[in-house]
Amino acid sequence: MKRIIEILFAVILLVSCNSQKVYSDFDISYSKSGGFAPVYENLLIKGNTAHYSFEGQGKKYKQDFDVSDEELKNLQATLFQNNFKRIQEDHKKIYDHITTSINVKKGPNEGSKTDASDVMPNYRTNWANITTAFQEIINTHVKKP
Repeated sequence: MKRIIEILFAVILLVSCNSQKVYSDFDISYSKSGGFAPVYENLLIKGNTAHYSFEGQGKKYKQDFDVSDEELKNLQATLFQNNFKRIQEDHKKIYDHITTSINVKKGPNEGSKTDASDVMPNYRTNWANITTAFQEIINTHVKKP
């Protein structure tokens, strides 16, 4: 009986750890979170497969979809043209702010940036262009209920 419980516990542990894999195994991620009325939005891209999730405003949904090679190429071009690697984050203290974070683990634009404490003024247009590129992918593919 003790052996069966140990095996069952091990299986539950493995299954629960595997369910978080989608949130750690990605090439590019875009996330928005926080605010006075918290919102959590994630777009994770691995190869040509994307996982989108949203929770907030009394809504919660998830969707998987494919991203074309052309869309990925355009996204990488936008990151490059807007100097993603050189964007400088400010050091202000901002509270009750919806924070956007972008992580790129693969490619020439590898890096991690966030606007949690804002972005330096001379990089705000670059940041807006990059976040708009991600929002376009979301708006194109996600069927919101």
